[in-house]
Amino acid sequence: MHEVIPSFASEAAVPDEWDCPRCGFPAGKDKANPPSPPRTEPYKTHLAYVKERRSEEEGKLILDEALAKLRADRAAVEAHMRASQN
Repeated sequence: MHEVIPSFASEAAVPDEWDCPRCGFPAGKDKANPPSPPRTEPYKTHLAYVKERRSEEEGKLILDEALAKLRADRAAVEAHMRASQN
């Protein structure tokens, strides 16, 4: 625990809570009852969020669709380049 003395404008009302400029946790006027720290969620990757929304089968179908489109695009570019060389 640490003590920070924040500065507020003389005409401003002092809030009940503010973010501590030193640690970023909530701070307040009452030393005996400081505000509780925010609850932090563990970091999730994009893949973790996708797995929450999609089943394994849906993921495979989407991946197969995307790969088919990439392969078709690549084949079209290669065909265009071969035609340009002639």
